[in-house]
Amino acid sequence: MGRIAMILRRSPYGDINAAEAVRHAMGGAAGELDVDLILVDGGVLLAKKGQDDAGTGFTNLEGALKDCIDMGVVVYADKASVRDLHLEAADIADGIKIASAVQIVELMQEARTTMIF
Repeated sequence: MGRIAMILRRSPYGDINAAEAVRHAMGGAAGELDVDLILVDGGVLLAKKGQDDAGTGFTNLEGALKDCIDMGVVVYADKASVRDLHLEAADIADGIKIASAVQIVELMQEARTTMIF
């Protein structure tokens, strides 16, 4: 089948975009698609270890992101966004690859379909 790139630009606990990106990534992987979940801008906060969702009213997505990875979804965090949000490589959950802008462009070019959340 085809490769799909899902881009998450929104932080995980402000609206439903992150939850929907994770849900769609899992659905694609379950449907035997090759899925790349690309976290940019505020979306890289989804990759942060030990997420604190207290008081947000949103479900913690840290476990769901791990489930995505376990299902074969390849998750990338944009290097510039990680830096801009003052995160370090040690802050990023296991299994998530930090990618340069050039690498992200290559992923998008390889994808048959792109979804933006």
